Amino acid sequence: MSELRFTPLSLASGHRLRNRLVVPPMASQTADRHGLATTKTISHYQNLAGSGAGLVMVEYSHVSLNGRSEPNQLGAHSDECLSGLTAIATALHKAGTLTGLQLTHCGGKGSRDICGDMMGPSGITVPAYDRQLEQPRAMTLDDIDQWRNDFIAAADRAAKAGFDLVEIHCAHGYGLNQWLSPLTNQREDDYGSSLANRCRLLLEIISAIHQRQPQLGLMVRIPGQDLYPEGLTQADMKQVAQWLVDAGVALVDVSSGIGGWNRPKSRRGEGYLVAEAQALCGAIGAPVIGVGGIESVSFIEAALRDKQLDLAAVGRAILRDPAAFNAVVMQPETCLA
Repeated sequence: MSELRFTPLSLASGHRLRNRLVVPPMASQTADRHGLATTKTISHYQNLAGSGAGLVMVEYSHVSLNGRSEPNQLGAHSDECLSGLTAIATALHKAGTLTGLQLTHCGGKGSRDICGDMMGPSGITVPAYDRQLEQPRAMTLDDIDQWRNDFIAAADRAAKAGFDLVEIHCAHGYGLNQWLSPLTNQREDDYGSSLANRCRLLLEIISAIHQRQPQLGLMVRIPGQDLYPEGLTQADMKQVAQWLVDAGVALVDVSSGIGGWNRPKSRRGEGYLVAEAQALCGAIGAPVIGVGGIESVSFIEAALRDKQLDLAAVGRAILRDPAAFNAVVMQPETCLA
């Protein structure tokens, strides 16, 4: 019986995952109104660690108050966040798992009553599958500098809190995805026009974090493509992924693009975004995480065997009952589901 899911994986950053399962970042809405972790937040991640996954990612955490998407979103925007973030990382390490913190800025995918100042690369309304968003203002060079500094400072806090990895969120239509996509970035300066220019801010952030925190594993959650006409293509994202790996990224997490995280209407069944991961798996010099409704032993083993992904992210199935997932999927010699 194939049990590839238990194969350890070593990253270029020096970190070693004990198996090929990942709990992806999922918003818990358990932080207080200042973005600080609560006892409920810590308990939530202790519970998720019971899944047995080799890597537990902590939910998208805003790098500044004007980068918030939701009222009770976890934050990494100030040193006040350090105590709670440290408690989360410590709890996950006690459970024997590696852990990463996902960092984000909503950009133009938010609402003014929560973030206060909606901004994006070109002041273009962000397309979304599930709602009509407000039009953001176009960012200035000073805004760009501030974003860069905010991501770097938040990564410094993640390192200080004891996280093994940090993931820069560049998917699901959030701020850095807006910079990458030609749908929302139509600038004509050094941060727009070409794919290389649209990737410039992201690469500047990655390079600075890698230089300041060389012991911190770097991840980026990217769209496999935008799935919108005239948006980012798979060829675009293969090039972007290669640039990221060259800049020091140790793990690439492949998800959905500018429209949001929802399942595309035309796709059914498990692994509805795995085709996007497969397009990069084995081609960029770094392991690739695949996502999209994954939950069964049979799917995970087949995807690993066929090199569609290097790591399988399981979200809802673990969120429903981490202990049950552990009992069914994470025990050797489990009958194929």
